[in-house]
Formats: sequence, C-alpha cells, structure tokens
Amino acid sequence: MKVLIKKYEPGHVGFMLKAEKAERYYRNETDVLFQKKEDEEGNVLRNADNRIPRNFHGLIVNQKASYAFTVPPLFDVGNNAANKQIAEVLGDEYAKNCMELCVNAANATVGWVHYWETDEGFEWAVVDSKQIIPIWDKSLKKRLIGVVRVYPEIDEQTGDIYAIYEYWNEKECQAFRRNTEQTIDGLELYYMFYEPSSGEMIAQYSHNYGKVPFIPFFNNNIRTDDLKNIKPLIDVYDKVYSGFINDLDDIQELIFVLSGYGGTELNGFLQDLKKYKTIKLDEDAEHPGVSTLNIEIPIEARNSVLEATRKAIFEQGQGYDPQPESFGNQSGEALKFMYSLLEMKVGLMETEFRLGFAKLVRAVCRHKGIECGTIRQTWTRTRIKNETELVNMCKNSVGIVSKKTILANHPLVENVEEELKQIAKEEQEEQEKSQVYAEAFKADNKEQDGGETNAED
Repeated sequence: MKVLIKKYEPGHVGFMLKAEKAERYYRNETDVLFQKKEDEEGNVLRNADNRIPRNFHGLIVNQKASYAFTVPPLFDVGNNAANKQIAEVLGDEYAKNCMELCVNAANATVGWVHYWETDEGFEWAVVDSKQIIPIWDKSLKKRLIGVVRVYPEIDEQTGDIYAIYEYWNEKECQAFRRNTEQTIDGLELYYMFYEPSSGEMIAQYSHNYGKVPFIPFFNNNIRTDDLKNIKPLIDVYDKVYSGFINDLDDIQELIFVLSGYGGTELNGFLQDLKKYKTIKLDEDAEHPGVSTLNIEIPIEARNSVLEATRKAIFEQGQGYDPQPESFGNQSGEALKFMYSLLEMKVGLMETEFRLGFAKLVRAVCRHKGIECGTIRQTWTRTRIKNETELVNMCKNSVGIVSKKTILANHPLVENVEEELKQIAKEEQEEQEKSQVYAEAFKADNKEQDGGETNAED
C-alpha cells in the first residue's frame, strides 16, 4: 500500500488542484476575488477596489446538466419486468445522481459511481472525484484493476485528523489510515469493517462482485474539464468589468483644481463653496482661479471588449448565450441551431456516459439475477421548442405514422405507454356510453310502437 501511495498520490495532487479550481469557478469564486491589489499609493484617482465575478462557468455547466439529464436516460434490457426492477433499484435519487455525475465530470474531467451490497439490497452513490485514485492496466483497453479512495476523517476520541485509504480490487477492500501530521511511514491498518460472525472490527472486506465496484464517467473523449477552454476569457471579462466599475467609483465626482487658494484647509474650501457659493483666493498668487477636471471613460471600447469576450466564452464553452434578443417567435429549426454547440458537447459526453451506465445496469442485473444482453439506452434532451409547430406536425401525421410515434413526439405527452392506456380507456368508456344510448333509443321506440319493432329496427 505504501508503494502504491508513493507512486500515484503525487500525480493525484495536481488532479485535485485543477478540480478544486474548476469547482471554485463553478461556485462563482473566480481569480479576480483573490488577486492582490496593485499598490498605487499616492494616486488619488485609484481608491476603489471592486471585484465582481461573473459565473459563466457555472451557467454553461448547468446548461449542459439540465440539457442532458432533466429527463434521465431510460434503460431497456428486453424484459418489461426486468426494466421495472432496474428502475426500482436505481431509486428516487437516480435523476439527482445523474446531474451530480455531469457536474463532477465537467469540473474534474471524470465522475465516479461506487456500488455495494447490503442486507437491504443493492446500493450506489456518486463519489467526490477528488477522492478517487484509479489504477489502470497497461493494455489498450485500459481496464480498471484497482481504486484507492482517499478521504479525511476525525477521530472522535482524540480529535486527530486522519487520511483514510481504501484500496479496492475485484475481490476485496483493505483499509488503512495515516495521521495527517505524519508521513506515509506512519500508515497503519484501519479496522473499519464489521464482521457479523465474530462481532469484531476488521480491516479487510471481501466481496463477490467480480469487478472493481467503481465506475468512471468521463467528461469527453479527450478527458478534459469544461473550464480549460474558457478560464482565460472569464478572467479577462472579470478584470475589464471590475476595472470599469472602479473607474466609475473613482471619478464619479468632479475634481477641483485650485490655483492661488487663500485658505489653508481643503475642508474650509468645501464649506465656503457650499455655504457661501464663493471661495477666497490669494491676490498675490499668479493666475489665481478654480477649475474642474473631468476624465472621460472609454465606454464604447470597453463595451466592445466585453461583448466580444462574452461571445467568445459561449463559443469556446460550447453553450448558448441566453440573451433576450436571441429569442422570439423563431421556428423549431432555428431553435435547434441555437443548441448546436451544446448538442456537440453533450454528444461527446453521452458517448462516455453510455459506457458507465451500461456497467451500472449490468451490476444491478447481477445482483437481481437478471439475464442482461444488449442494453438499450434512451436519452432525451430538454430544450426550448416551438410547440405550435410540433402540435401541427403531429396533427398532420395522423394516418401516416402510428399513434404511438405521434404521441412520443407530442409536447403534452410525458409517458407514451400511460397515454395509450388512457386513450384506450376513454375509447372504451365512449363505446359503452354509445351502447347504453343505442339500447335506450331502441327501448323508447318499442314503447312508442306498442312493444313491436319493425323490420328496419
């Protein structure tokens, strides 16, 4: 274990620093908040120190997560009963975990899922990516052969802070811990697992999963985060915008230039000017007088820089700029074009996430004893649509395509199968009402004809 930690932990530190920086930008804590103020002592025009961050990274990441996972993927293993069991095992937190995986992958290049079995059944959860040190084999497939999970823990008895190391492979988990004030040589076994048969705590846990119970969900094909391309642009925007506000604060008032002022204190000058609307000048001074200094701010130039930088942020970040002028009564195709960059980015993520979700579903199937061959995944995008066009398209497609296809594309229908059942139920009710009406009509005719029915009846 000491050999593994010495080999992999130094490289993991760099990974953690990058992930922490991306998470900081996601929380709108950009570098502009932590930069050292420039020392301009003696410059009376430079006193303001506004630091105003703009959360572009958080906006673009949230766009990606909501676009891909507001409606989480559906899985089909070819058996409706099995599909229902899989959905039950994934649980109510499935949609939330999908969102968290997407955000983790966008900030840390990869999201991680850990699954395990308990007496209550199959459990799974999203793990903080900064806690995971993966160990891959040397083959072209780069299979996961081990995971070191590292996280801090406080000893309740002594109050010391320990770094906990869990080493997982395809057969077992071994636990170790190290006091954070000690070096790696202070590593010791950590008895954190309960053994039911003996009632003792042990440091090794055996499992029969047959695989390392951790699943990676990579952000894209080149395994980069979503901050890398836009961080320099965000920093430029924050610097220019904050500087603009500083200029407004520093020179929003007139600056008086005094020549031959007869007083001794500036406060007296301001009081005389306010009270008497006059000031005293020294007659012996050369060219006595009072003037004002007004500094022009290059607003147009700054606006051009901010506009160009904002546009570049959304282009490089592959998001869509939610400017009001970008919307309106646009057609469905025009709205799709607005999401084109976001669609490309989500498509790369989907390719990687499909592999992760397939592994998770197969783990659930192994636990439930379900035969699992090909897994069909259905992904749904959430975006602004021209619903009038969609409704008209569905209306005009009646008799050309199946009712199920029309319902699947109708904006008011969320569950096609439930909608088909409801339609069948309403049709049955209408048919029953028609039969009751027809029988009542026949009975009325019989009473009018004296109980006899003609041949046409």
